[in-house]
Amino acid sequence: MTEPGLNPGWIDEELRAEFPNVYLRQLTVTPGGRRSTPAGREHLRRLSDRFTGGRAVNMRQEPIPWAYRVFFRQIGIDPDESRTPIEEAALERMKAGGFLPRNRLHDALVIAIVETGVAVMAFDRQQVDGPLGLRLAEAGERLGGAGRPLSARQILLADRVRSLAVLFGDVHEAAQPGPRTERVVLVGVGVRGVPEVSVEEALWTASELVAEDA
Repeated sequence: MTEPGLNPGWIDEELRAEFPNVYLRQLTVTPGGRRSTPAGREHLRRLSDRFTGGRAVNMRQEPIPWAYRVFFRQIGIDPDESRTPIEEAALERMKAGGFLPRNRLHDALVIAIVETGVAVMAFDRQQVDGPLGLRLAEAGERLGGAGRPLSARQILLADRVRSLAVLFGDVHEAAQPGPRTERVVLVGVGVRGVPEVSVEEALWTASELVAEDA
């Protein structure tokens, strides 16, 4: 079941001043199960057939993938070393010979990312205190409060009490959805050049697949 409302995330004022076009959208969904569904497996199969080597090579020149590559460079990430979400999915497809099903949430995220180009993440709702947002890391901060040390001014996805993930990077282990997760928060990350309608499409696509009855 998808809960009503696709909500914006908060953006710290200092971060907004530096990157005024960065935004979040989030949606909470109750999974219909954990295993891959027949519809999800078939969707991945069709995507694999459509996503040829030529498409993978030329994809980074498409508007949305290109927008993320530009943003990566703006925040000091080399997109040729740390790949954007859709480029990471494309690499996995090339290595495996197709988009392989793993579980319902994994399948839904891959489908949403590849279909729209949008960066989508997922968190265990029970581990999230309040709405999610983006802020800069503080000096001496650790991921999730007790995880690995963070570099000052890294961009973090956080709730109102702690960091949950490095933007386009590590997710705190406790915040990752697992076997006991009852509700999932799907988060779409938009940057300059990524239309809001595309972020919304990615979230609704993922939520429908996650909530689908087995």
